[in-house]
Amino acid sequence: MSSRRNFIRNVALGSTLVAMPHVTFAGRSEQPMIHQVFFWLNQEVDVQEFIQEAQILSRIDTVKRFYIGTPAATVERDVIDSSYSIACTFFFDSVADEQKYQVDPQHLAFIERNSNKWSKVVVYDFTI
Repeated sequence: MSSRRNFIRNVALGSTLVAMPHVTFAGRSEQPMIHQVFFWLNQEVDVQEFIQEAQILSRIDTVKRFYIGTPAATVERDVIDSSYSIACTFFFDSVADEQKYQVDPQHLAFIERNSNKWSKVVVYDFTI
């Protein structure tokens, strides 16, 4: 009887895990991830031109989704930092894909062409 209970419990547990794809397991490199990059541009840099230049990053094979924009005009609060000029959000299928992006020739060329346009860059990476 206990083996039947174990079987039912294991099937129920397995079904729950299959039905909950948002459950994450820390440390697994095949987890989807988000890479957010915040740029503080130098004053003389045209924001719209920089946005157009950064769009090339969305064409890199391992980038699944890409968003770029400027700080939202939200109500000011102590917890909101809107001092940056541009933010980019990248979605990757895995940490390994993000690592491939880091050494992709298009990404390296973007840095080479544009690193003189920013005074600061902050990156936040997290798995989803």
